[in-house]
Order: sequence, then structure tokens, then C-alpha cells
Amino acid sequence: MKPRPFDYARPETIDEAVALLAEYGDEARILAGGQSLMAMMNLRLADPAVLIDIARVEEMSHIRDLGDKIEVGAAVTQNRLLAWPELKTKLPLLAVALPWVGHFQTRNKGTVCGSIAHADPSSEIPLSLATLEGEVVLRSKRGERVLKASDFQVDMLTTAREGDELIVAVRFPVKPGCRAAFREVARRHGDFAIVAVAATIDNNGTTRLGVGGMAGTPVVRAIADGNIKDTVEQMIAELEGYEDLHASAELRRDLLRNLAPVVVAEAQTCAA
Repeated sequence: MKPRPFDYARPETIDEAVALLAEYGDEARILAGGQSLMAMMNLRLADPAVLIDIARVEEMSHIRDLGDKIEVGAAVTQNRLLAWPELKTKLPLLAVALPWVGHFQTRNKGTVCGSIAHADPSSEIPLSLATLEGEVVLRSKRGERVLKASDFQVDMLTTAREGDELIVAVRFPVKPGCRAAFREVARRHGDFAIVAVAATIDNNGTTRLGVGGMAGTPVVRAIADGNIKDTVEQMIAELEGYEDLHASAELRRDLLRNLAPVVVAEAQTCAA
């Protein structure tokens, strides 16, 4: 199957892109890397009247150190962030999570913000953003607003972005000395995870556990007093897991029960 006919626009600035969104609203879709969007259009799960291609908007091609945060523009590809020399020092969770995203070839086109916009609950980058308590920067003709990750992704493939808003960047908090680990289970390497687990430990010894694939959005918990088992069992009781063609809820619960202690232990042994 192929997509229905659509118009194509390639703005050169953020203002041009925002003006197009104001004109077309929900009839438009943003094209950056297209790794998820084009597949959805081929299946006619997405049927936009116009594609707005932002891949060459120079204003959004930055990786910017803001001191306490790293801002990644909407045109930055996943492999470009992965190759950023300061990634391991500034954002260790992204350094270990990004290699799990798709394949080298897809990471060359897929963008960091595109993954956030797609909002798949099993996706590695939204899970990392939620675990780090990051934020999403949105722009429209009405102005700019910044949403916490937990407020931005509201359900499976559903976000709080309005039809006339453009994701211009995401911001990942920098936590000096933070240690991190990431693992997932998928049918094949590069597939979306059945269950994904992220863990960070900051300088104060606070451990945060993030889980993808168990609910409509990533779920994050702080581990009290290092009691991993009780925290995981509480998460399992709350989430229950959901079933699809790839795995039963019972399998997802068992995967989380086994993965979480391993990932936290790996984070504990990482060099800060």
C-alpha cells in the first residue's frame, strides 16, 4: 500500500514552519527523518494533506550546552547525538540507550525529537527523556511553551502538542556524576522493545527506574532505600502490563521483574 497524494513544503526557518502549521493545523504533519511517519503513511494510518519538511532548518540543527541542560534541536539525527563527543560525560543514559534505537542506517535519518513526537511507549528516547525528567520545547504563532516529559506524552502515540505547534527542541537535564544503564528485550535487535528498562543514580545516591512497554507512556519511579525488589513489585502491581501480538501481560511482568535488578546493578557499577 502507498500513501494518498499530499502536498509538500520545505521551510527554511522556524517562523516559516510555524506559519504553515498555523495555516494547515491538523491537516499537516511534520517530516524530519520520516522513519515512523512514512511507514504510517504507507499503511494509511496517517493521512496528512501536507508534509512540512524541517530536516534542513538550520535553526534546529544544534546540540547546545545550557549548563544544567543539553538542548537538542528538532533536526538533529539520532546518530549525530550518539557521535557527540560530550555525550557520555553529559548524558550517560543517552549514551547507553541510543545504540538500542533501530539500526545504524535508520539512526542516520531518524531524529531525536521525531522519536519524542511519535511517542511510542516502547521507544528508547521517550523513556530516556522521562527518566531524566527532561522537557519539550514547543513553538507556534501564539508563542513558546515548555512541557515536562511527563506532561507531554499523555498516552500511546498521543502527546499534548497542539495542531499548530512545532517541537523545536528537547532538553535533557545534566546531572554531574550521574551513572546510568539501559537494557531491553525485543524480538530482534532494532525492533521496538517488548519491555525496556533505564536506571540512573545521581551523586546523592538517588536511583530512578524508568520502564517502557508496560503502559501507554513511560513509567518512572524513585527507588527508596535501595529496595529494588519492592519497588519493582509495586510497579508490576500498578501497571499489570498490556497485551499485544508481541507479548502477553504475564511475559512483560516477568521481563520487568528480571531486567530491573540487572539494570540497576549495572548502573551501580558504572564509573561516574
